[in-house]
Amino acid sequence: MDVPRFPNFVPLALEHRDLIHPLLWAYQPTTSELTFTNLFLWQGHYGWSWCLWDEWFIALAQPRHGSPWFLPPVGPSGRAELCLKLLQWLRQSQRVAYPAIDRADRRLASELSALPQIRCEPVRDHFDYVYRATDLISLAGNKFHSKRNHINSLKRSYPIQYEALHEDLLDACLRLADRWCAFKRCEEDLNLTGEWEAIRLALGHYRELALQGGVIMVRGNVEAFSLGELLNHRTAVIHIEKANPEQSGFYTLINQQFCEHAWQEVALINREQDLGEPGLRRAKQSYHPVHLEEKFRLTLT
Repeated sequence: MDVPRFPNFVPLALEHRDLIHPLLWAYQPTTSELTFTNLFLWQGHYGWSWCLWDEWFIALAQPRHGSPWFLPPVGPSGRAELCLKLLQWLRQSQRVAYPAIDRADRRLASELSALPQIRCEPVRDHFDYVYRATDLISLAGNKFHSKRNHINSLKRSYPIQYEALHEDLLDACLRLADRWCAFKRCEEDLNLTGEWEAIRLALGHYRELALQGGVIMVRGNVEAFSLGELLNHRTAVIHIEKANPEQSGFYTLINQQFCEHAWQEVALINREQDLGEPGLRRAKQSYHPVHLEEKFRLTLT
């Protein structure tokens, strides 16, 4: 394919994975947005387009509601002047009143520290929750007492079976996702609608995206599933996790089992952000993250 060069953007599509994935992997990102899978799954929500500027990968969000904005440029250090040019292009060419580069990591924030034209502000709702893999696998100690109780209760009540996700289980996972969406009334919430679309894309292109997955089976039925991949050499990122919404405990179980079977060889698990949703924040904090991966919004001063 002809590689698009700034300012000529093309909509992100599955056939671009072979080009984009190596660029993102070479950066060894620590923030959950910077995988091809994440961009592809949320394409319908954010309207991603992309191009290259010299050595840097540039992703432009054109959401259904709101102004365009950029993800941080991905590539070698020395990005300060490029960030300034991108923000100015949004203002001058796209008529964006308040241009922004969003979800920037600490690495880029440090590069910009000497550039007075750009303001760099942390956005707490976007911080990723990062956990020790060993904590999520063992659930050891008093702080995980309630988690262990949930799991033990399920195991006493049901004939639990864990399986690695394979082709024959994809339709069953999709049916569970549809049940979850009906229970949550996804059609009434744009964010939930976007998540539903992302789940369907992930399951529909499971092999092409090179995802890893796991499921909890009870009497031949899928009661929970999880999908993830390596974010960098020492960290896995969990993109999707869904469970029977009418039975408590299955989320706790799939979290522990997926980490135990798929991610024993990594040090850390990134479980993405909470977007400021109080219930999700409490749930993520209840697993006691080892740290929060900061993200920043870059704007013109």
